[in-house]
Amino acid sequence: MVDARAADSAPDAQRRKAGLVLALSVFGISWAAPLIRLSSAEPLAIAMWRLIIAESLLLLVFCWRRDWTSWSTLTRAEHLIAGGAGAMLAVHFWSWNASLTYTTVAASVVLVNLQPAIVAVGASWILRETSSSRQRAVIALALAGALLVAMPAIFAPSRHAERAVTAPFGLPATLFGDLLALLGAVTASMYYLAGRRLRAKLDLVPYVTLVYGWCTAVLIALVVLTRVPIGPYGNRDWAIFVALAAGPMLLGHTGMNWALKHLPAPVVNLTVLGEPVGASLLAMIIPAIGERPDVWTLAGGVLILGAAVYALRAEGESKARP
Repeated sequence: MVDARAADSAPDAQRRKAGLVLALSVFGISWAAPLIRLSSAEPLAIAMWRLIIAESLLLLVFCWRRDWTSWSTLTRAEHLIAGGAGAMLAVHFWSWNASLTYTTVAASVVLVNLQPAIVAVGASWILRETSSSRQRAVIALALAGALLVAMPAIFAPSRHAERAVTAPFGLPATLFGDLLALLGAVTASMYYLAGRRLRAKLDLVPYVTLVYGWCTAVLIALVVLTRVPIGPYGNRDWAIFVALAAGPMLLGHTGMNWALKHLPAPVVNLTVLGEPVGASLLAMIIPAIGERPDVWTLAGGVLILGAAVYALRAEGESKARP
């Protein structure tokens, strides 16, 4: 006869493991914005080299494990979903990388991490993962936090005039950067929602190799179409590309993709709200950046992080109920 307590402990242990993986993932992705800010390369080129390096390493693991047969289990529609997920990830990387040219690290990472609110709505509509009143409260808190972060860009557009960056369409530079970060939030949310469906069928390595491969192909195509220079670069830029592939990409994004098989998409996506804290602290202490978040970014960040803590506690309580 199976011990019921032992049976219950297995899912609990898996959730604890997923929690540890997500904590390491947040540590990894927190380095992305500071590293991108330190690079002299074009945003699209940074994204392309980051993906080329990460995908090359994944392909070696994929071939060593002989995982290619797993792709044959996917339907044509699922292959299209994988391609769409890769395309959305490519647009996310371009728009978010570009946002760091126009706005601060703190504002960019706070706004791009509105993903959880978007994912919560999308999971309800697309994946039929119903949202509770608590999740709707989380969305409201997150949106209020994002509004606080964006307020100075709307009402005081000269906040970062010292950066002497000209934005397209006659928009204030900071507002344009904030809008790019929001575009990054939308496209990242679509990528995570697609991943939640495909991860139910594919193991981690086949999944990330497939989706990152599509992302790499889209980024290369965008670089060719826009004629963005892809080199030559000095040792510092190449070190940044490798660091972006190892930390934010392989540790951060891949860790979250692993967790998608064990936790709901909104819960996994909520953990990225820890990134603004880590990225803002790194941007503040790294001398070459030296950015101190303003009071609006801090207030908005507190609201968004509060929403994350509230949602994660609510998820834990719901899992603990019989």
